[in-house]
Amino acid sequence: MTEADAFTDIPTTTLADLLGRGRVMDIGIRPLWGPVPRVAGPAFTVRCPPGDNLMLHAAIHRAGLGSVVVVESGDLDHALAGGNVCAVARRRGIAAFVADGLIRDLAEVRDLRFPVFARGVIPIPGSKSAALPLNERVRCGGVTVDAGDTVVADEEGVVVVPAARREEVLDAARAKLAKEAAQTLDAWEADHRARIDAVLAEQGFEA
Repeated sequence: MTEADAFTDIPTTTLADLLGRGRVMDIGIRPLWGPVPRVAGPAFTVRCPPGDNLMLHAAIHRAGLGSVVVVESGDLDHALAGGNVCAVARRRGIAAFVADGLIRDLAEVRDLRFPVFARGVIPIPGSKSAALPLNERVRCGGVTVDAGDTVVADEEGVVVVPAARREEVLDAARAKLAKEAAQTLDAWEADHRARIDAVLAEQGFEA
């Protein structure tokens, strides 16, 4: 199992607790069908200017097995991909698309069970003319993503783990989950109430 595969056992909520708001994509980047499985893999990054989807279509033939293709776009008027693109991506072993934009052919994508996290759907296709470099730094859902960062996505959202922190974050996440699993609800409730009451007391709340 690769380190990226290991992150499929880590909820995005746990990663968000560890990494903070700056590594979590905004709420507009959401699963387009459900229930969606949690996916994790190294980022293969793509930039598509408004109205153009050439480089995402190029990326499906170049991204490695298990990659999460992350697309910077922001275009809300044209689809970046459709059913056939997602079918080829799935067949080639790409784990998911995470796109700051739209797709089309949602019924086909849902039937394929290919995970797509994006802003929504629109039936209008983009053009194919703007050739840009692949695997350069992009911004998706408000988060900076470098090629090789670990992207973890589930029904709660999308979190990006910087490549340089992958092992550290994985170890911390496993330790956090183990600690939580060992704690009973009664113990959690007692600890929670003590912490909340302490904060209230500091602020002069009496009740």
